[in-house]
Amino acid sequence: MKKILVAVGLLSLAGTAFAAGKPCEELKSEIAAKIDASGVPHYSLKVVSKGASSDGKVVGSCEGGTKEIVYKRG
Repeated sequence: MKKILVAVGLLSLAGTAFAAGKPCEELKSEIAAKIDASGVPHYSLKVVSKGASSDGKVVGSCEGGTKEIVYKRG
């Protein structure tokens, strides 16, 4: 559980800051690699429009800040 919280926390800080202009699929792949490296099982990443209602945690933004990547465990 601690690994999940640490991974999500780091990704939420780093993902938004360094990747605002990246294509969504590229950023999504990078985030997935970091989560996998932390050993987190069973999660999903979804690209949504900025501000769209979602039941996960925003861990990055892409395409100039117009879309967000949402992390959901399970």
